[in-house]
Amino acid sequence: MRIAVVAPSCALSEAAAERVHAIVEARGDAELVVHPQCFLRSGHFAGDDRARLSALRSVMADPAIDAVWFGRGGYGSNRIAEAALKDLPETAHAKTYMGYSDAGFLLAGFHKAGLAVAHGPMVQDINRAGGEAAIGRALDWLIHRDTSALESGLCGAAMAFNLTVLSNLLGTPLEPHFAGIELLIEDVAEHLYRIDRTMFHLVSSANVRRIRRLRLGRVSDVPANEPAWKGDAQAIVRDWCQRSGIDFAGPADIGHDASNRVVPFPLAAS
Repeated sequence: MRIAVVAPSCALSEAAAERVHAIVEARGDAELVVHPQCFLRSGHFAGDDRARLSALRSVMADPAIDAVWFGRGGYGSNRIAEAALKDLPETAHAKTYMGYSDAGFLLAGFHKAGLAVAHGPMVQDINRAGGEAAIGRALDWLIHRDTSALESGLCGAAMAFNLTVLSNLLGTPLEPHFAGIELLIEDVAEHLYRIDRTMFHLVSSANVRRIRRLRLGRVSDVPANEPAWKGDAQAIVRDWCQRSGIDFAGPADIGHDASNRVVPFPLAAS
């Protein structure tokens, strides 16, 4: 199996790429191909929009590539997502695409176009505490479809997103259909008032209100509110679910950490 790594948002560190390449070589069950674009830098981004789009489209079109693994999150994949979906080559449908965080823009759009996608750890996660386990989990799913890598509470068709990313893609051409879906959300480095405001926007969507149920992953590195916010992220999410008639089904094992689990999206007709 050949897995291509591209960075549609921020640059991947060479040290992270080298460590993950060594892990893959030691396993002996796949070949990792890291696109040179991953190490480009253009201000905030891993190369300008054209470079990032070109790298993504090249691996999507390459018949020798079996899976596309997003190297890192950050911000920027939304800037190339619609262009990446234009005139999809048939080879693009023969691959699995995996990432999370900012890559959620691509996961949403790709899923809507009928491609196979999964929320799961990315290459840069090797730098987290316990990162080797996250990388192993991602590879176990990509290569062997090992169910032990999955979020254990999944019940039927599911999707997983960073909450802020999901809120921002609502109402855009990337927005998928949520009817009957179990929706898992998580977030990082957001004030609780921002979580509250984003949940208002999320549950106000008629599309989102068609989900089967919602579960909350980890909301980490929350900055202190001034003045102090009463309650926590779970209380916020539970409250907005109750207001909108959405079934809140408790915690989910996803987040911006090495314990982040894999959530494959259901296949959708393009």
